[in-house]
Amino acid sequence: MVPNYTISEKTQHFLGLEEQYGAHNYHPLPVVLSRGEGVFVWDVDGKRYYDFLSGYSAVNQGHCHPKIVAALVEQASKLTLTSRAFYSDLLGEYTRYITRYFGYDKVLPMNTGVEAVETALKLCRRWGYMVKGIPENKAKIIVCADNFHGRTLNVVSFSTDPVARKNFGPYMPGYEVIPYNNLPALEKALQDPDVAGFMVEPIQGEAGVKVPDQGYLSNARQYCSDAGVLFIADEIQTGLARTGKMLACDHENVRPDILILGKALSGGMLPVSAVLADDEIMLTIKPGEHGSTYGGNPLACKVAMTALEVLRTEQMAENAVKMGELLRKGITDIQSPHISIVRGKGLLNAIIINHPHEDAAWELCLALKENGLLAKPTHGDKIRFAPPLVITAAQISDCVSIIKKSLETLD
Repeated sequence: MVPNYTISEKTQHFLGLEEQYGAHNYHPLPVVLSRGEGVFVWDVDGKRYYDFLSGYSAVNQGHCHPKIVAALVEQASKLTLTSRAFYSDLLGEYTRYITRYFGYDKVLPMNTGVEAVETALKLCRRWGYMVKGIPENKAKIIVCADNFHGRTLNVVSFSTDPVARKNFGPYMPGYEVIPYNNLPALEKALQDPDVAGFMVEPIQGEAGVKVPDQGYLSNARQYCSDAGVLFIADEIQTGLARTGKMLACDHENVRPDILILGKALSGGMLPVSAVLADDEIMLTIKPGEHGSTYGGNPLACKVAMTALEVLRTEQMAENAVKMGELLRKGITDIQSPHISIVRGKGLLNAIIINHPHEDAAWELCLALKENGLLAKPTHGDKIRFAPPLVITAAQISDCVSIIKKSLETLD
């Protein structure tokens, strides 16, 4: 498998600090990063790597994009937080910008992705009671198996991942889990008149970049419309140009009733998320019924507008299409017996490792690290390849060479 390698004293120092003083809820690769620029990050020993995780797609615009950094620094020296107890001179400007950008009446700004998910679920339930007329405490929301929408107690209640769920009960009721990419199952579940919404990832990222069949999203959208049910798209990881369109739903011309955004909404600068919907849905929540201390803060508003502007003006969606095709073709052309599947859309991609060693994906990621590329396994045998959207054709070629060389360690 992977040859033995040494960890520098400096790296070991930082690993030891986290081991001693930090909660043990992550299992990172043994690399300590100290700087980033574009598609690259550098460790504390000065070694450079291609970043093929992009902060789980939070750094679509590249590390430390100069325009986003400039916006952050400028606003940080003026005003960072007012709370929503007062108005700021940026929140109104931001709400106009993002609602026009995506074509919705209203936005509810939050911070983290899972906060936005929780907000969308609350909106859906509230709409179900106030608009659809579902009896009190009977609203149901349909979700998909193998989903990943975050880690709050409510969200893990409808997770099918035993690692995420076990020993965190009792669980929140009100959810029905159906298979992903299964229209008959959705059609059957929608027959229940108490269903208020269907929440789905257009591509399941954490599950290993599961791309549904063509027509799944557009048909699911129509089924929801016919049943009087809200279609909720969690585009936290798939949105913002990652898959080659501004939203992954755009590949099938689907307009969600509720759109959830996060991650790259700040270009990796700070937690920023958003929930977008039209008035009939959004205005069911009145003053005092939902909020956030930091949601919609001036710093986040300025950064998010700049992050969205950069995606469009620098044509990052278009680049994601071209570079994604190059990457998938390059990996396929390696014809490694250790890769059973190469799949993805745009620059959200994954490979599935075919190897008798149960830790082969982890070992391959260690080899990739040694050769100058950072990626991380998910669900055992899958590795996501999702570099920043500013990557060039020459860099893709270089990365394919690194992947090819690293795969040889599994021989």
